[in-house]
Amino acid sequence: MAPKKGLLQRLDEGVVIGDGGFVFALEKRGYVKAGPWTPEATVQYPDAVRGLHREFLRAGSDVMQAFTFYASDDKLSNRGNESSAKYTCRGINDAACRLAREVAEEGDGLVAGGLSQTPTYLSGMSKADTQKEFQKQVDVFVENKVDFLIAEYFEHVEEMEWAIESCLKSGLPVVASMCIGPEGDLHGITVEECAVRMAKAGAHVVGINCHFDPFVTLEGLKKMKAALDAAGLKVHLIAQPLAFHTPDAQKQGFIDLPEFPFGLEPRICTRWDMHRYAREAYDLGVRYIGGCCGFEAYHIRAVAEELAKERGKLPAGSEKHEQWAGGLRMHTKPWVRARAGRQYWENLRPSSGRPFSAAMSKPDAWGVTAGDASLKQKKDATTEEELTNLAKSCKVANGK
Repeated sequence: MAPKKGLLQRLDEGVVIGDGGFVFALEKRGYVKAGPWTPEATVQYPDAVRGLHREFLRAGSDVMQAFTFYASDDKLSNRGNESSAKYTCRGINDAACRLAREVAEEGDGLVAGGLSQTPTYLSGMSKADTQKEFQKQVDVFVENKVDFLIAEYFEHVEEMEWAIESCLKSGLPVVASMCIGPEGDLHGITVEECAVRMAKAGAHVVGINCHFDPFVTLEGLKKMKAALDAAGLKVHLIAQPLAFHTPDAQKQGFIDLPEFPFGLEPRICTRWDMHRYAREAYDLGVRYIGGCCGFEAYHIRAVAEELAKERGKLPAGSEKHEQWAGGLRMHTKPWVRARAGRQYWENLRPSSGRPFSAAMSKPDAWGVTAGDASLKQKKDATTEEELTNLAKSCKVANGK
């Protein structure tokens, strides 16, 4: 049996399809608490995590990304969360790697260990303190023999550089993906400079994940690609956006929208949006194409179907699904049968179904970032008095 191809070889030869959004999907299913967004479900509800991995594998994902988002000790213990002491960073990360490996071996999948921004950095603490949190996770990933590492969901390129440095010590391929849009990071560093700095720090793959929809994300990636080309830096590109439309989001993305996190459903991208996203990403030169929050298995299946020719195969999840709604030819209603074709769905402008609903929202523009007192790590639970003060601050920030 031939050895499994690694990430960089696969990217050199063609496209790699990532998976979707575990945090939001498992919160909706009742396995993750919104607020801390930490992944203790790997220990508490392993069947739920394992099942979601299998859904994405069947939909066409080439990567089983271990559910290790926000699994650093400082995040697990932040603001009254009991996960750190009860389950530990090591316990959660180790369980996540084993679940991802189990499912990856059911197909030709790769296993990725991921780490993200830390409350330590946001609290204004040192590089050494921040990298100590990263190293705890990297050690577990190395012990579990993951295939590569992903440093994702970073709002500041400085912290990203520290993360890349920590990841490179493992000797594994490193993917670096920031949760920024076309305006750049939250310290005012342009998206172009962020790309160049990630590549110069040693990342093998650079790009954008989360915070913005597929098409805003691709606008940011166009700028990244131009800057990398101008600097003569040869790295692969990754896109793993939201599955929510965010044309009205500002610099900090969807977390500033008033619908975040419980009212985002009217913004969900259709599978046809994902066909367009996959094609535009591929044509731009992006070869690692996946999704983040809001991406369900059917979204990933749409990506895999759009790129079936390039990949030389359809996903197993297409067994009961003909591309471009071909199965509708069998529908009993003639007006539904008339929708069995690409032209209909590509030109559809779906309605929200909500009478008098606004087309756009007014984002919460607080304008705080790393080093601000309100972002400092705190292990005690948020008090009622603090909530009252936050509500007052919100009214001031929004001119109310």
